Amino acid sequence: MSAATPQLSRRGFLGGSLLFVAGAAVACTTDPTGGGASGAATTLNVWYHAYGESGTQQAATRYAAAFTKANPDIAVKITWVPGDYASKLNATLLTDAAPDAFEIGDFAASYAVRGQIAALDDLYGDTRADFNQGNLDQETVGGKVYGVKMLDDVMMLYYRKSALAKAGLTPPDSFDALAGAAKALSTGDNKGLFLGNDGVGDSPLLAILSNGGELVTGDGKAAFDSPQAVEAVTGLKRLHDDKSLLLGFTTDWWDPSALVQGVVPMQWCGLWAMPAVQAALGDDFGVLPWPAFKPGGSPVLRVGGWTACVNAKGKHVEAAKKYVQWLWIQQTDLQKDFAQAYGLHIPARKSVAASTDKLSQGAAQQTVELAAAHGRRNPGTWNTAVSAAFTSAATKALNGQGEVAALLRDAAGQAQSEIDKQRG
Repeated sequence: MSAATPQLSRRGFLGGSLLFVAGAAVACTTDPTGGGASGAATTLNVWYHAYGESGTQQAATRYAAAFTKANPDIAVKITWVPGDYASKLNATLLTDAAPDAFEIGDFAASYAVRGQIAALDDLYGDTRADFNQGNLDQETVGGKVYGVKMLDDVMMLYYRKSALAKAGLTPPDSFDALAGAAKALSTGDNKGLFLGNDGVGDSPLLAILSNGGELVTGDGKAAFDSPQAVEAVTGLKRLHDDKSLLLGFTTDWWDPSALVQGVVPMQWCGLWAMPAVQAALGDDFGVLPWPAFKPGGSPVLRVGGWTACVNAKGKHVEAAKKYVQWLWIQQTDLQKDFAQAYGLHIPARKSVAASTDKLSQGAAQQTVELAAAHGRRNPGTWNTAVSAAFTSAATKALNGQGEVAALLRDAAGQAQSEIDKQRG
């Protein structure tokens, strides 16, 4: 969002804030700049997006209270932001109401290039080797690390074991097998696969990566118009032509309702939903990566999640860095609680993930292993503008609204301009 964007009303988009003073929660104005607090020389404003899992907001406020108890000179106000979090954050970072610390999903290098977030290398110390290297690489810009990963969210295919067995099918291990299974499992008004209400979701980028293609190369070139990409997106159209996809469900792909209610036997969803899936289906489900597009390709799981950052232009940079270090590097018990008590996620620290009970068995353990082997993270330059150009072109291609190669080529040109801006 450009600097010319009008400032937004603070109360127009904030869901509410709580101010913590020496461990006690006190009702506070929704004004994110807040005021001082008795006994605290500094008041931090920390932003979270509105997590869907019940209890997450309460957990964040408990952690803030514990931090203030350990650091009485720093009060922490948690601001819970519903709706389009990224747009609201980007707009507010241009104003005096900007938070001191905040989370971002799918780390974007542009925040560092614009000087909006502080380098955090000094926070890691000897714990750096305990953090997933893929996350560190994603958060590194110009040789410096600009975030601390809070948790990994893994996205994969769920399937109903009984439904596939009844149809005489084995779990698909290739795109041809996936498309064939989706078609075979589509009977009458029922469909075989749910990728999202638009029938697109993550599937275009998964198809490209599973065919040996890239979204953006290491040297910053938009690559989703490569021959591998054109071949994969063209092949993906088969799911639409076969009318195998559930469209327009009551909730989108991130919610497992379509799977657990028996509306579809296969669904792209996330690890966070596994407790709900287990509660509804018991052992009657399995998990899979997005299969290799063809021999020589690679299975893919998408790894997203949330990263804690510090506002480099804030008034309390050192205090905010202390908060991020305390919570997301030092407090391993709280990291474990956040990962497994509210949905299910993978802690960013490898030692914490290894000791998280709910990740140590069954489908959850299999997901962790699959993510380690086949997990892919979006490039740091994959911001909203780049993603929108790609998704728009892929959606048109899948809906037969243009020639695939031309659509992807034009979108890659648009994306390249944005990538070049990000890279300065």
